[in-house]
Amino acid sequence: MDNKNIIYVTEEMEGSRIDKFLSEQFSDLTRSYIQKLLKSNSILVNNTPVKASYKTTENDIITIDIPESITPEIIPENIPIDVVYEDSDVILINKPKGMVVHPAAGHYTGTLVNALMYHCKDDLSGINGVMRPGIVHRIDMDTTGILIVCKNDFSHNCIANQLKEHSIHRKYYAIVHGNLKMDEGTIDAPIGRHPVERKKMAIVSNGKHAVTHYKVIERFGNFTWVECQLETGRTHQIRVHMQSIGHPLLGDMVYGPSKCPFHLQGQTLHAYTLGFIHPRTNEFLSFEVPLPQYFEKLVNSLRNKK
Repeated sequence: MDNKNIIYVTEEMEGSRIDKFLSEQFSDLTRSYIQKLLKSNSILVNNTPVKASYKTTENDIITIDIPESITPEIIPENIPIDVVYEDSDVILINKPKGMVVHPAAGHYTGTLVNALMYHCKDDLSGINGVMRPGIVHRIDMDTTGILIVCKNDFSHNCIANQLKEHSIHRKYYAIVHGNLKMDEGTIDAPIGRHPVERKKMAIVSNGKHAVTHYKVIERFGNFTWVECQLETGRTHQIRVHMQSIGHPLLGDMVYGPSKCPFHLQGQTLHAYTLGFIHPRTNEFLSFEVPLPQYFEKLVNSLRNKK
């Protein structure tokens, strides 16, 4: 996007709040960010500053001056990481709860990328730029478990294609609210950005194709331990899909109840299996990581209450 953008308001565009109107015109700018630009007089209507409540009028000329974003320098950090497997092409990590995968606003240090840059030095693929070196897929901050990182562009392209073709084998363990009626099932429902709450995902008709297979591992009365196998890999897929059938993840304060009966840090979700075709040898490799300690303790607690 150029720094300066000019919009000429036509008849069909008039009558909208300017902050809402511009957030619809620029999908990569949030409404709150546009409101900040309005307050700093970076958005002018007919060369005059306006408030967010201003209603557009036919023949208005809106000028938006977007400041250049400054990419922060990502510093290697000596953070211990649990390496499951490593060779010259890929490295598989068992990510702990609370660790962000790649730097973003509010999280420029302490991320998995910071740790990988220290561990791997310059041996990370550069396809996703300086903010996400080596990262081909991610798991949420409070989701634990295994993910694959690529050390060069060759392996990155190969793994990315496998993700695109849904041939990467990924299984998760989750504990959900309620007692599922069926022992197993499939949720096939498209996922996209929530139409109102923009930080959330939701099942929407124009969303991306998303399929999750689930199977009951153990029942605890009001809670159920399930295995979820991803056929696709959309943002928050398991969390959104399980909520959609009335069984949100235990501890998920975004998609589940606002109060949790246990002292948990986010959703009870663990990526325990990852299988892929090695980019160099074409051999199928599969790795499994154990349940994190908090998950084991929770399972034992639920068993004792049955």
